[in-house]
Amino acid sequence: MSVVASILMRMFGRPTGTLGRLGGITMAHTNKGCAAWVIDLLDIHPNDRVLEVGFGPGVGIELLTRSVSEGYVAGIDSSEEMVEQAKARNTKAIKNGRVDLRCGSAESLPFEDFFFDKVLAINSMQVWPDVPAGLREMRRVLKTGGRIALGFTPYSGQSKDVLPEMLTAAGFTEAHVVEADQGFCALTIKP
Repeated sequence: MSVVASILMRMFGRPTGTLGRLGGITMAHTNKGCAAWVIDLLDIHPNDRVLEVGFGPGVGIELLTRSVSEGYVAGIDSSEEMVEQAKARNTKAIKNGRVDLRCGSAESLPFEDFFFDKVLAINSMQVWPDVPAGLREMRRVLKTGGRIALGFTPYSGQSKDVLPEMLTAAGFTEAHVVEADQGFCALTIKP
């Protein structure tokens, strides 16, 4: 890995240390529009249970708590720095028991089977060590009929062409990609 790629990974891919904290500040501003758009596409209801995989600095979590007024919002992120930033951004909702943020990986989600109504990931899937395993875990924790949204900004480096096939291979149905100025989003349903 080149020096530049290593720095970018430590800032944005798997945020670590001072570079990771700076990356989190940047991501809070650059990903907010995409997060709002993806959340809107998921048609969140007030009593939904929603999981965000790779929540970064917690902007999406913060937006979700506005839509999930009576439900539950959880998140998992592999970066301790991002967990700290997200917890600081969502302190009140965490204290009220409405938000649960944990450090961990997409490939081993610490949640019960069939627990969530909706699951999303924004600009994180492209850095998961094992994407098929992460998608299978998302499917495992999702209720039957539940929806998934995988959102990506234009600078994510993710190809949109492979997403429907990947989601179908992981056992989802009705996989399709929606595009907008904010980027693109793969949507699918658990049969």
